[in-house]
Amino acid sequence: MTGQEACATATVSAEIVRETEAWPAEDALQRICDEAIAAACKAGDIAVPDNAGVAILFSDDAHVRRLNAGFRGQDKPTNVLSFPASGDGGFGEASHLGDIVLAFETVVAEAESGGTPFDHHVAHLVMHGFLHVLGYDHVDDDEAAAMERLETLALAELGIADPYADDG
Repeated sequence: MTGQEACATATVSAEIVRETEAWPAEDALQRICDEAIAAACKAGDIAVPDNAGVAILFSDDAHVRRLNAGFRGQDKPTNVLSFPASGDGGFGEASHLGDIVLAFETVVAEAESGGTPFDHHVAHLVMHGFLHVLGYDHVDDDEAAAMERLETLALAELGIADPYADDG
């Protein structure tokens, strides 16, 4: 299933694949992804190439654990992995920005432990993964603060509470 959302002046197509049946229906996931990507683009005034696309795989902990071990050397599942593309789609083709993979069991556990609605947490992770695909990172404190500010602004566009706010 594919949705398209304007990203600054271009359109980003989110192609989703629901690998694990435990995830919500494709139409619900598509809506979440399209809204999250559009909000991230708007909040960051992000420009992407025309006809840009991203693939989002809704998987499980076992698959994400294998990917995390193979690509990051961490033999454990994680909530979201991002794989930026290394080039453009070529003449006349859509520009593939990269791939995002989410792990169902980890996402559910995090949403429950944080008291966050599941769809809000999914939107945040899709947005987080999308920003990684575009080159944003949180390796050092300044990068982390900038990325968190952008995510917080974008989530507010969707009516989603700041996941980084101190509840204390």
